[in-house]
Order: sequence, then structure tokens, then C-alpha cells
Amino acid sequence: MIQFIIKRLFYGFLVLLGVITIVFLLFNVLPGDPARMMLGQRADITSVEAINRDLGRDKPMITQYFNYLNDLSILSFHNNTDKKNYWYLDSSKYSPCVKVLNLGATSVVLKKPYLRRSYQNKRKVSEILMEAFPNTALLAGVAMLFALIVGLIIGIFAALKKDTFFDRISLVLSSFGMALPSFFAAILVAWIFAFLLAKYTHLNMFGSMYTVDDLGNGEHLDLKNLILPAFTLGIRPLAVIVELTRSSLLEVLSQDYIRTAKAKGLNTYRIIMGHALKNAMNPVITAVSGWLASLMAGAVFVEYIFDWKGVGVVIVDALEKYDFPVVMGALLFISIILVIMNIFVDILYGWIDPRIRVS
Repeated sequence: MIQFIIKRLFYGFLVLLGVITIVFLLFNVLPGDPARMMLGQRADITSVEAINRDLGRDKPMITQYFNYLNDLSILSFHNNTDKKNYWYLDSSKYSPCVKVLNLGATSVVLKKPYLRRSYQNKRKVSEILMEAFPNTALLAGVAMLFALIVGLIIGIFAALKKDTFFDRISLVLSSFGMALPSFFAAILVAWIFAFLLAKYTHLNMFGSMYTVDDLGNGEHLDLKNLILPAFTLGIRPLAVIVELTRSSLLEVLSQDYIRTAKAKGLNTYRIIMGHALKNAMNPVITAVSGWLASLMAGAVFVEYIFDWKGVGVVIVDALEKYDFPVVMGALLFISIILVIMNIFVDILYGWIDPRIRVS
């Protein structure tokens, strides 16, 4: 099992390294001068050159790449004597950090990954993302919980009522849900429930996430404004879970041990909950784990349309302002979540099913 975990961690590291390389190359060949973005188009040549020198853009691409890897690494190498050195240990960038080993003028440092600074407000990208991530995590978690509970219920009843009207309508709706793009679904849901039916639902499309109570005791999350974005974001995973639960449960219900349980006189509820459903959950677990990570990445359109202040809104704002460090940091952040979730699911499967470890 230990060898299996190490192998999965190594594969995850290689995937992440590939993503980092692609992101770095992509955003370093795009047109645009960060110095001009920071100083304005009327900046003089001397100031532009000074900013580019500070950003390291006067160095060869390969040097910039390895410095980028060094910044992202938890264990990194830095010069601790020459402030003009490109690899200098700048406390304003890398704090908090701990020097693990000194090798002359070079220090081996243990630190948090440094995702650079925003071109627009000079704040650390990690700080910007950490402010927005809890909102995205809340939205994705509620959307996934809604999709899982409702999807399992509909999928179980669709399997038990095979070829009935309920089964056929659930398949039609699930197919429609999978085919519906997130941005169009968000617009449609907002128009129906927050505009046409607003006086009945009392939901506001652009409702603030946080409200101040009458006593002025500070802001608190207004959960009412989470309903529409969470419902919209949960439509596609809901459709997938319905179909997976139905097909997997139908396959399990055709097994010999289920027929034996029926012959012994066990009631339907006990057969489903005690025997069939547990064995039918493997593909559902895969879908849930994959979709939970994907929801955080796919929440961009939903967050933007409903003005939900999460990572998606941060990405859109950064793209509009050509704030490349923020976009790069957000993409890497989402990639790390996807890789970690995939590794976790692989390890979970390896623990549940020894055949996966052997293969």
C-alpha cells in the first residue's frame, strides 16, 4: 500500500509540474508589458526598465522558469547576501520562512509557495486567493451536497421504477442537465427565479453575500443568496449522479446475491440500503470526487453572473486587467486542488479494493 501511495504521489507531482510549465510558458509569450500595466502607458523608459529588472524579465526565459519553480517550491534556494541578486532571499516576498541550511552565500529555505504579486494592487497573489477561496469552497460544497442527495434519491427511484414514466422523465431531464452549459444555466435560472418569480421567491440575482444586522454587530453570510448559484452549479453533477446511480444500481440488482436476498424474504428497503446501494456507489464516488474539484474550477461563470465573490470573480477581473500573476496563481491553485482530489480518490480506491493496487 505504501508503494502504491508513493507512486500516485509521484504521478501527481509530474502532472503538477507539467501544468506549471504550460502556465509559465503560456503567460510569458502573451503580448503585453507588465511594466506598462503597472506604471501606465506614459511611463518613461528608465522606470519601465527598472520594473522589468525587478520582475526579472531582463533575464533569459530558462532562468525565469527555474526561478518561478524555486518560488513555488516549499523548499527553495536563495542568496542571502547580495540584494541585487536575482535569487536574493527577500523577506517581503518569502515571509514567513525558515532557513534550514546555509551553504555559504546560499540558504536552503522552508517557506510557503510564492505566487508573485498582483500587477494592479501589488498584493500577494496568495493573499488574494485565500480571501476568495472560502466563498468558492462554500458554493462548491453546497452545490455538491445538493447534487449528491437529490441525485441519489432520484437515481434510486429511477432504478426501482425502471421503464416507467418517472424513469423516462428523469433520464430526459438528466440528459438536458448534462448538456446545459453553466453560463447559460446561470442566466436562465437568474431570469426565472430572481426576475420573473422574484415576488414569490424573494431571491435577488445580485444580492450581497454578506449583510449587516439591525444592531450593527458586523457582517454575516446571507445564506438566502447562496440558493440560486448553488442550484445552478449543482445541475450538471446532479444529472451525472442520477444516471450513474440508476445504471449502477440496475446492474447490481441483477446479481445473484440480490435474487437470493429477495428469495429469503428481505424487504426492498433493506435490500437496497443494506446490500445493493453500497456496492453500486463506486462510480458515484468517482463522479463526486471529480466533480467537487471541477466545480471549484467551473464556478467562474456562475460566480461572475451571480456576483459571488469567489475565485471565479477574481479570475475574470484579473483577465480584464491583464493581471497575469493573479490568473497564473489561480490556475495553479485550481490545478493543485484537482491533483490532490485525484490522488485522494486513487488512494481511497486502493484501500477499498486491493485489485487496484495489484494492477
